[in-house]
Amino acid sequence: MSELRWSTPPVAIAALVVGGGVLALAAVAFATDPAGRFLAGTAALLVLATAGLATRQRPRLEVLGDGSGLACTRLTGRRVFPREALIRVRIVEYPRFGRRVPMLEIDARDPDGTERLMIFGRWDLGADPRDVYDALVLRDLAPDQSPS
Repeated sequence: MSELRWSTPPVAIAALVVGGGVLALAAVAFATDPAGRFLAGTAALLVLATAGLATRQRPRLEVLGDGSGLACTRLTGRRVFPREALIRVRIVEYPRFGRRVPMLEIDARDPDGTERLMIFGRWDLGADPRDVYDALVLRDLAPDQSPS
């Protein structure tokens, strides 16, 4: 079942917590001027907040147990999208820092008819988005596979 759930790796979250702790320690113990203390403290809060958000959104994407759809965990909670609600699932490559980075795009429709666009990268999934896409195609959860 582990290949059917994707989220930020726990090691990455642990590294964020350690980094945030080091920044907080630097803000309290080593920063002698108020501006340096403020900057180090703010950086510590941001890094720790990122770790908290990544922990809150686990698993980020999941194939439902019977393969009938997908579940996506967001800050506001878990949303389930049955197979019929999936409009399009595809890989789109976005330019980042001088290279093209693959992202998994999922277009889905909520029960109230609202369309949702969810974009997942390697950080969100803890795996290559192309591998996740291949797993979704194998389970027939990637409708409208037209090229982007």
